[in-house]
This record gives sequence, structure tokens and C-alpha cells, in this order.
Amino acid sequence: MKNLTLKQFRYFEALARHGHFGRAAEACSISQPALSMQIKALEEELGAALFERDRRQVRLTSFGEEIALRARDILRSLDDLEGFARASRGGLVGRLRIGVIPTIAPYLLPSLIADMTRLHGGLDLHVRETLTPKLVQELNDGRLDMAIVALPVSEPSLAEAALFTEDFVLVRPREDEGKPVPNREALREMRLLLLEEGHCFRDQALSFCNKHPHAAQPRDLLDASSLSTLVQMVEAGLGVTLIPEMAVGVETRSASVSVARFKKPQPSRTIGMVWRRTSPLTKQLLQISDVVRQSAGTLRQSGASRSLPG
Repeated sequence: MKNLTLKQFRYFEALARHGHFGRAAEACSISQPALSMQIKALEEELGAALFERDRRQVRLTSFGEEIALRARDILRSLDDLEGFARASRGGLVGRLRIGVIPTIAPYLLPSLIADMTRLHGGLDLHVRETLTPKLVQELNDGRLDMAIVALPVSEPSLAEAALFTEDFVLVRPREDEGKPVPNREALREMRLLLLEEGHCFRDQALSFCNKHPHAAQPRDLLDASSLSTLVQMVEAGLGVTLIPEMAVGVETRSASVSVARFKKPQPSRTIGMVWRRTSPLTKQLLQISDVVRQSAGTLRQSGASRSLPG
């Protein structure tokens, strides 16, 4: 098997992950015929089919599943070797793959990228925005170096570092301006607009409403895919919602809504960074965590979160 290449394994891993030649080719920045040719060459070299192909999707064969496990280990080891080489050079240079959850990315990234570029111009930043479970998987697979998420993640293979805490605020129709802010019991009786299943922010908001583990959920829930959509739904009079304070400046800038703080204890979340415990870049990532804290502080001081009553 002298003709096996790491490029073939990367293409194979992408196809196994996406289950579709077109999407895998796009992820690898090559043409679909070129990807197909490399997969065929890999199968010929290994002497067995790696995928079952039909018109709708591509599935791993049982042999392919075994190869996928070994390919991930090979690629993760290669990424760690690359990380070790970067770490040995000292400083913050080279490629850095950052994952961020959707309820943080649009608000923190502009200032973070500006600060990273100013402080560490040698970094080649690659940003991936998706939900926490996918970020955890991609960290473990070696496809990301670090991720900015809501803590705790509680994944044994990952190290965690708390960065800052932020409150949630209530967004309600403009005509409710000045009315008493509902407590969690009153909130359970209202039509509550939340992010769809899979977003950790949804679970955190529901946790605030449900003081006791077995308490009934809010009586009327409507789901959305983004905080922007939630605020627009509030403006349209469909209900009320909770959003993180860092999102207030962006999401309510042009919306006719009322924003208010809850009385203590206020709902909140802890934002942190996670990375593989085995990463050779740990020292550099701790330096990055300081930049993230600085960027979050700049965001608050710049007035991105407008002054709120309460």
C-alpha cells in the first residue's frame, strides 16, 4: 500500500462525514469528479469498497466504517503534529481553527477578529459557526483547535476555561414598556418565543422559567432558528423572548420592542473556551483566551449592549 496519501484520507473523511459527493467536494475545495477519482483510487489501493452508492446518498460499508475510525486517528495525529510544530516555534502564528456557537458569533466575532489581527497578525484565522454538539465532535475529530461556547460542556476529553458571564434580558412588545417585569412564574404563563431544539440557549432560558426540575414548561412555545427572528416575532406581537445581553445592540437596533432586565436572581450564562486536553497548543490557546476576554470587555464598554432599565 505504498500509494496511499493523506490527501486521499482527508477526502475520504469528508465524504464519510457529509454522505454526499457534492458537499464533500465543496468542503474540500475540489471538483466532484476529482473527489470521486481519489476515492476510487483509495478503494483500489485498499482492495475493497468503502462506500455504498445510490442516487440519494452515500453510505459507508462495514469495511469503510472500520477505515473511518482509523482515518480519523491518523488525521487527528497529523493535526496534533502540526500543532506541536507551531507550538515549538513560539508565539501565535499559522492556522487557527475557531468554532463559535450562533448566539455568540455575530456579536463577539467582529471585535475578536479585529483584536486578534491587531495583536497576532501572524495568525491565519478560520471560523466555524455551528451548535455545541457539532463543535465538540469537530474538536474531538481534530477539525477545530478551540471553540467558544456556553459552559459547562462537561466533555472528559476537553479542557474548559471560563471567560465571562452575561445576563439574559427580556424582550417584549413596545406597548409593554414600563410594565412590571414578570418573574419566572409569570413568564411560564406567557407565550414564550425560543430558539429551536439543539440550541443550548433554549435550554438555559427554559431552565430559568422552570425553577424546579419537574415544573411545567411555559404554556405556549414558539420556535425560531435565530435571535434575530425571535426579536422580529416579538415586534410582530407574537409573544416575548429572552436574549443574551451581548445581542441587544445588534438585534434591537431597528426593532420596535421593549428591553428590560429581570430582578435578581437574573438568568445568565457563562461563556468559555474549550479545546482538546491533548492539544500541543494549550499554552497558545490560553493566550487566545485573554484576547477573547479583552474583546468581550471592549464590546460591553463600546455600548453594544444599550443601557437597560431595572
